[in-house]
Amino acid sequence: MAFLAKLHQQVPMLCRWLVMMLCSCVLFSAPSYATTAKLGLKTTQSEQPAEVWSDSYGRDTPRSTVQGFMSALSSEDTELASRYLDSAFLNKSKVSNADIVAQFKQALDTGGRLEPLLQLSDAKEGDVGDLLPHAQEKVGSIRIADKSVDVLLVRKVDKDGNRYWQFAGETLANLPDVHSTGRTWASYFEIEQLKGVKLFDFELSKIVALAVMVLLSLAVAYALVWLIFVISRWAFPRLTGKRFAISPNVIMPIAIIVVAMLLSEIMLRAGVPVTIRTPVARLKEVVAWIATTWLAFRLIDGVFRRAEANSLKRNRPEQVSLLGLSRKLAKVFILILAIIIIFGNLGFDLTTGIAALGVGGLALAFGAQKTIENLIGSVVVVADRPVHVGDYCKFGTYEGVVIDIGIRSTRIRTLNRTVVTVPNGEFSALQIENFTARDMFYFLHNLFIKRTADLAEVERMIADLQGFLASHTLTNDEWNQVWIKELRQDCYVIEMRAYINASGAQDFYAKQTQLALAVLKFLENYQVEHALPSQTVVLDDKNRLNQADS
Repeated sequence: MAFLAKLHQQVPMLCRWLVMMLCSCVLFSAPSYATTAKLGLKTTQSEQPAEVWSDSYGRDTPRSTVQGFMSALSSEDTELASRYLDSAFLNKSKVSNADIVAQFKQALDTGGRLEPLLQLSDAKEGDVGDLLPHAQEKVGSIRIADKSVDVLLVRKVDKDGNRYWQFAGETLANLPDVHSTGRTWASYFEIEQLKGVKLFDFELSKIVALAVMVLLSLAVAYALVWLIFVISRWAFPRLTGKRFAISPNVIMPIAIIVVAMLLSEIMLRAGVPVTIRTPVARLKEVVAWIATTWLAFRLIDGVFRRAEANSLKRNRPEQVSLLGLSRKLAKVFILILAIIIIFGNLGFDLTTGIAALGVGGLALAFGAQKTIENLIGSVVVVADRPVHVGDYCKFGTYEGVVIDIGIRSTRIRTLNRTVVTVPNGEFSALQIENFTARDMFYFLHNLFIKRTADLAEVERMIADLQGFLASHTLTNDEWNQVWIKELRQDCYVIEMRAYINASGAQDFYAKQTQLALAVLKFLENYQVEHALPSQTVVLDDKNRLNQADS
């Protein structure tokens, strides 16, 4: 099948992804109580106030209590694990501490659903807004058959007045009975030779079994998403009459997201121990956000490729550069957001990092002020569209044809065939005259008729010339007028105004020449003379030479 072929191509990548996931599962798993104690020993009295008390087992907060208990279960240290259970309940119970720990672990393995670690309170007083008594904290639930038990923590106070958290005796007393139902699904994938082999307190055979189940789940999810994609691609054009624009490269990230969303329930149903489910549940959130970022990148590429194709189709190539910039900015924004969320899921405090990022962004903005100004100018030029590539325009002291509108600057080829590069920040602020955008061309010329012409003849000539321009094939009805503009000592200045329909400057100049010649031939029918620049020499009685231009 096609999806199996595609899945086969993805196997090397999936294997690397799986190995990275399992290694991260170990590296980012809950720290043990010993690690917490060591970290506490590194704090000197000068760095930590004397009144701040830290529990040696790491039971200061609900989150650290759950982390410490899971670490003790992973290392199979029953005595340490019992330290996280209600000491009053253990003292009254007739069952050994080891049996209670085993019963609690078996219940958690069978039907325990613990809250993600980062959703648990990391404050000493717990979550004060959870509507529970101030000394209680709910961290999950156990559902087996028809019985459900809340997994609660209770805050205790020792004889010195120090407070710490333990799993409540109320939870331990109401644990449902777990009866063995045979082998779990996870056990079928375990390798006998790896049983008993430990990797960072995790049994290697169970990790391999989980890896196989994840791969199988991913294969099933990929097949289902691929099938839905094929059906949608076939049905969408027939139902809507539009093209199905989603690319098949979104199938894999969607499949990973589906598996990440269902993985907790899959592991619980398959019988994966809670000691493995807890760190993997933390890691799957990271994987889900990575896949979501991957999917967002694919969708952004698809949307912007379509927008660029439409821009080229509509003969707006200047928008392509801006769309390319917008695509990169959108990806950077998504990536930064994903990094913040992922590191937050890994337990890092991002308050200082976000503040530093803000200060660094502000400094970068000041340092790149001109660049940002040109980027904004690019947005203005493309959004306002005063010119397009190929337009003939005049700006400042230059005029020429626009050959490129880039992200930072606009390039124009002048009449001298040179290329002028103008930063977009400056270009958007200039007064731009776009000659290509005009719908018609202006015909404006003057006739100089000698004052010796008969006035009635001049009047008849003007009236006839008016009709000549209005009826000529090269002019339109926008504005046709012939009138005496000026009376000079030697001539009448007669102005001719008209508009000529032309496809461009070259076409206009050719038609203007035809119209001017037609006017000159038309004037041959009248008894008038064109006034030419002349010079008169006058000699007075004193033989002085005076020159006057006429």
